[in-house]
Amino acid sequence: MKLGARSLKTGIAIVFALFLAQVFHLPNPVFAGIAAIFAIQPTIYRSYLSVIERIQGNLIGGAVAVVFVLMFGNHLMIVGLAAVIVILVMLRLGLEKSIGLALVTTIAIMEIKGDGFLMFAGLRILTITVGVLAAFVVNLAFLPPKYEVKVFQSIHHVQEEIIRWIRLTSRQASDFLATKNVIENSRDQLTKIDQLYLLYKEERYYMKKNQYAKARKLVLYRQMIVASNASLQVLRKLHMHESELAALPEHFKMMVQERLDALLTYHEQLHLKFVGKLKADQLSTGLHDEYIHRQEVMDIFLKEIAISKEENEEFSTYYLFYILSSILNYEEQLEHLDSLVVTYQRRYDSEANTKLEDEIY
Repeated sequence: MKLGARSLKTGIAIVFALFLAQVFHLPNPVFAGIAAIFAIQPTIYRSYLSVIERIQGNLIGGAVAVVFVLMFGNHLMIVGLAAVIVILVMLRLGLEKSIGLALVTTIAIMEIKGDGFLMFAGLRILTITVGVLAAFVVNLAFLPPKYEVKVFQSIHHVQEEIIRWIRLTSRQASDFLATKNVIENSRDQLTKIDQLYLLYKEERYYMKKNQYAKARKLVLYRQMIVASNASLQVLRKLHMHESELAALPEHFKMMVQERLDALLTYHEQLHLKFVGKLKADQLSTGLHDEYIHRQEVMDIFLKEIAISKEENEEFSTYYLFYILSSILNYEEQLEHLDSLVVTYQRRYDSEANTKLEDEIY
């Protein structure tokens, strides 16, 4: 079991909230700890939005609780009715994420009995507000997330796996079920990478220089994800039409295999280039100088179709179209990524990716 940064931050936020509640001599400091649990967020920006929203929810829940107690008392049925009203108000205002904390405030206030109700109600609202603010301070000060490193690390690792299995599948050397599991797992990993990318995108910088640098990297990482999805599509097509690929003429299979090997090496080297381990212009023309062009691939393909028809050979061209289209799309995405990386390295060489290099290589 892995202890993540968010789990550790949650524990720190609870301790800090309870400590503040004790320092200010607030009754029932446990409510501050509960509020801190609700308010912890994965990014600083989300934490800021969460503080605003949850304080609003806290005030709404407190206001409804006070009004219902003063008008109808605190019978069990009244507490339930107040909770329904709080939920309706929160939904109406678009504060769905803070409904839980608002209900905690409502119940915490409506269970108060005896004299001094308004004073204790105010203290409960203040206690929960302290918990929310404590979580925000912890998010701001402790363990800032490194989502850029996580995004590139995740892309790099899933891409290594996809490349390994494309090489095996293109040679008909992979197990059918094992390949299917890898495809499903890679699809799940790429979905998680999309979520990490959104978290990284949400991070805010106060200096314009940092904002522009991040915007440039967002374009690069987005294209890396697109290229990884294109490579997964190639693997999926090779897996689906493995038998048709095996039935192709030997020299045609070798052509497809050679093209795939070139693209996979190209992709691996693009990651090296991005972290500065390869010169910016190292691969700009290398792919087309050393291997056959896209047009040559199509010419050979059409020639094979014509020959097979003349000789009345069974040549499954229908399924091969799927494989070739996915390979050509993969190549186009890699070329676009290459152009982005080259432009980035030439113009913004000062924005070194040493931290990514240290994490990956």
